[in-house]
Amino acid sequence: MPPIPSETHPAALPLTTAAEVPEDQWNDWRWHMRKRINTVEKAQKWIRTTPAEEKAIAESAGKYRWSLTPYYASLMDPDDPLCPVRQQAVPSLGELMEYHGTDVDPVGDMFFRKTNRVVHKYPDRVIMLITEACPVYCRHCTRKFHTTDVDGTYFEKNEGEDFTADLQYIADHPEIRDVLLTGGDPLSYMDGKLEEIISGLRAIPSVEIIRIGSRFPVLLPQRITTELCEMLARYHPVWLNTHFNHPKEITPESEQAIDRLLRHGIPVGNQTVLLRGVNDEVDTMRKLMTELLRIRVRPYYLYHCDNVTGVAHFMTSVEKGWEIMEGLQGHITGFGVPQYVLTTRLGKIPMSKPSYEQVPEGLLLRNYKGQEMVVDQDVYPVTEPSADHGDGG
Repeated sequence: MPPIPSETHPAALPLTTAAEVPEDQWNDWRWHMRKRINTVEKAQKWIRTTPAEEKAIAESAGKYRWSLTPYYASLMDPDDPLCPVRQQAVPSLGELMEYHGTDVDPVGDMFFRKTNRVVHKYPDRVIMLITEACPVYCRHCTRKFHTTDVDGTYFEKNEGEDFTADLQYIADHPEIRDVLLTGGDPLSYMDGKLEEIISGLRAIPSVEIIRIGSRFPVLLPQRITTELCEMLARYHPVWLNTHFNHPKEITPESEQAIDRLLRHGIPVGNQTVLLRGVNDEVDTMRKLMTELLRIRVRPYYLYHCDNVTGVAHFMTSVEKGWEIMEGLQGHITGFGVPQYVLTTRLGKIPMSKPSYEQVPEGLLLRNYKGQEMVVDQDVYPVTEPSADHGDGG
């Protein structure tokens, strides 16, 4: 039996709950940003930190940033260090361990960077890394070197550089029709600064779609204000991709934020990362995907966790990803099944196992139950007929 904490130890003190915070403060995203938790002492107002967590926080100081909003802290199990929300936000010793083949930029953002912020990896679309800041520094971030590493950045110069060269690059490349604002989290900027960037993009005739990658609907849904949505709606078509990883993150507050976006004509997609110990069970992933559909968020990608320095302890095997996908396909609504991908310098590589194979008779098909049938080559031809194939005339 663990020792009973003394009355003076933080573990013995009552924890803060959302209900104790005045409603006007709790509903103000700026209050949460001002009150972000970034020390053990602040964390102990919300959770009972373990010695391992306290050691990880101490040893990562000067190496990795960490902070979390009171809202996100309120979703954590205060007594369970394996809580799926807690694991995503509180530093762990796994971040400081060395793993084979890790890289600070495995997807090639710096390799494909064309200006201070523009990364041009695909023919008709680019990303703009507009900030390093986030409301919560997720411990599994693919861009951990850019957002969380104290000495790291993907910027060619610095975040303070103006956007002239970035916008000019996009204007000079009319093949670019889709721009994704990311970072960091673009919604870390105030509405005025964000509008300045978006209006600059909308002034470029060849830009058809503006997308925003933001975890604010998950980490601090109070940020999704009516004023923000009204501003975004002035620049349609605007899409938002967010990042729910576990059903615990879907709350009345996040549901209201999603509803507000949708009512202003902003479609919302979700990109989940497969994380060891967080969502690597079929039942958890099914629950997440069906809950996303319930709040009208379209599952988009299931990312295999990248082998990023400081993140590799979250990686599963690809086989685990296949197991998850087989547990989704056919078991839930088709458009609730995300595409399982591995992101590399070659791009996003689809990783789902095929449900068919070519055999001499034609195609061997396999359904979600594992049942098989063969369809004849004459009924469903696999190959196109040859050029000299006649029609009998």
